[in-house]
Parts: sequence; C-alpha cells; structure tokens
Amino acid sequence: MLSNRDAVANLAVKNVQAAKKFYEGTLGLKQVDAEGSELIVFESGNTKLNVYESKEAGTNKATAVTWAVDDVESEVNALKAKGVKFEHYDMPGLKRQGDIYIGGDMKVAWFKDPDGNILNIVSG
Repeated sequence: MLSNRDAVANLAVKNVQAAKKFYEGTLGLKQVDAEGSELIVFESGNTKLNVYESKEAGTNKATAVTWAVDDVESEVNALKAKGVKFEHYDMPGLKRQGDIYIGGDMKVAWFKDPDGNILNIVSG
C-alpha cells in the first residue's frame, strides 16, 4: 500500500511568512511551492515539508521533524551561529554534553521553530 510512497511532514505555524524566514533563512530549506498565503512547501533532501497556517500552531509537545545528519556537532554550531537555541530535556539513557545528547553511537539535539514546533537533528 503506502510502503513505496514518499511521505510529507506537515507543520502548523501562526504566521507563514515569519516561518518562511526561519525554514528558508535559518535552516536553509528551499521553497518549492506555495498555495496562497497559508501554505509554503519546502524541499529537504528528497522529502517535502508543508508549513501551513493554523491556530493550533506550536501545541505539539513531541518531536515533529527529524533530520539525519553526518555530524551533529557541526550542525549544532552552524545553527547556533544563526541564533537557534537548543532544548534540554530529561532523557533517561542519554548523556548530555552541552546541547547534544549521546546514547551509544547516536547523537541528537533538539530545537524549536519560532512557533514552538520541536525539531531535531540526529546522527548514528
């Protein structure tokens, strides 16, 4: 059924144009489509990310989008240089070193977009 179909992530935001500055300017995603002023579609690797306007923006308390990266430390440093602040959580089984959590070969760091959507980068 769906196992050979691409999936698209959907993120609710309060203001699409403000979110565009973050996703395009800060994260470096490329806008590939838009529908009016309420939806922007970004490309991230081979996937799409729909950023749409909703009054429910930022209410998700779980990770909404994960990016697999080769080097979490480099990505954290690059994002911090653009003003991104990283989140710290109580994560049993993971050891925190600065803004990065480590568990075995896995390294992960969490941050939020301007509307409070939880995003992360992970390697390993």
